[in-house]
Amino acid sequence: MRVSEHRQLLEALQARFARNMHRHKKISWAAVVSRLEASPGAIKALHAMEATGGEPDVTGFDKTRDCYTFCDCSAESPLGRRSVCYDAEALESRKEHRPAHSAVQMAAEMGIDLLTEDQYRQLQALETFDAKTSSWVATPPDVRALGGALFCDRRYGKVFVYHNSAQSYYAARGFRGSLQV
Repeated sequence: MRVSEHRQLLEALQARFARNMHRHKKISWAAVVSRLEASPGAIKALHAMEATGGEPDVTGFDKTRDCYTFCDCSAESPLGRRSVCYDAEALESRKEHRPAHSAVQMAAEMGIDLLTEDQYRQLQALETFDAKTSSWVATPPDVRALGGALFCDRRYGKVFVYHNSAQSYYAARGFRGSLQV
């Protein structure tokens, strides 16, 4: 990443951090940026999150693990990560009309993790997300072994968890990720 891109990313993250203090009460930007500057891998992952429309922001600090959590905070599922099936196995199983990518593979390439159902609910406790879209979430192995995958959204003031075949994909379904720094 070029120096100018690095600077632009940090400026965008700082501005978003300042506009959304309700997402990270009692966390200082100085502490976050210090941690980021020491982690080139995190900068690269955040750049990928930003470039695909995720609008990453700090959503917490884990005292036990001594790390900050960044999550995709775009109002809807990130535009650059929609129309993907769940994982590589699902992608390979499609005989026709294959999507370009899968959520699990794309997240791994970006250096982030898919949100779990619990993380998704925690994110939704901060504000409303996915009121018009939905997002794949990390799926338990027993569900995946049966060919399914889970996704979530928010409708009628409630967070819903649904299932679908892992190879399905829709224009309004993407995925949200998290990064520990």
